[in-house]
Amino acid sequence: MADEFIKGLGILTGSGLAWMVLAGWYRTSSFESTKQLIEPLHSEPGGLFDLLAVTMMDAFLWFAIIGALTFWVLIPAGRQLKGALDDRRNAQ
Repeated sequence: MADEFIKGLGILTGSGLAWMVLAGWYRTSSFESTKQLIEPLHSEPGGLFDLLAVTMMDAFLWFAIIGALTFWVLIPAGRQLKGALDDRRNAQ
């Protein structure tokens, strides 16, 4: 269980940091704003690298959420289900 926790935490912190850096560059119009990091894009992507960064920003956000939930919820739940099914099969 500890290895799943640290894998999920690593995914969450690594992807969260990458998302936060990119969101700070592309979604923060000013430091006085109360909606930093969640504003709409303050300018259209001008070139290939801007478009790639905006796309990766969304990918990092979803990877952080889905990756952490996978290692913290889905894998342990699958192991519990497998164990319960094995116990039920062995009891019969």
